[in-house]
Amino acid sequence: MAGGGGGLRRGKKKSARIEIIPLIDIIFFLLATFIMVSLSMSKNQGVQVALPGATTAQSLGEQSELDKAVTISVNEKGEIFFNKDKISLAQLPMKLQTYKVVAKDPKVIINSDGNANFKFVVGVLDEVRKIGIAKVGINTDKK
Repeated sequence: MAGGGGGLRRGKKKSARIEIIPLIDIIFFLLATFIMVSLSMSKNQGVQVALPGATTAQSLGEQSELDKAVTISVNEKGEIFFNKDKISLAQLPMKLQTYKVVAKDPKVIINSDGNANFKFVVGVLDEVRKIGIAKVGINTDKK
């Protein structure tokens, strides 16, 4: 075969091509996934409990204010958790006193299971008041 342009090209290597469209699709998928996951994250300092419902429930304010608050949880069995650390009712005053000294404006949020014995919740509330922390909220679900 002589001359002509219809034959195979010899001596030239076919260069590798990076397909950009699939890469863009993957980047957008990862970006969307990251955004959805970060939006669905909510900071919960307390232990997971089935909160009682209340029709008059209100928002406690900005998230930055809630991050500074201590969460005391009481589960159905009457166990008490300071943030996520299990403690006894006897240890609670010491923890609250330490928190009051460290925080400029101490705030306490009480999470209680709807089926928890009320005497445990009252005991926690009583200890918080004895220490002198005035800003106390009880976490509920809105009905």
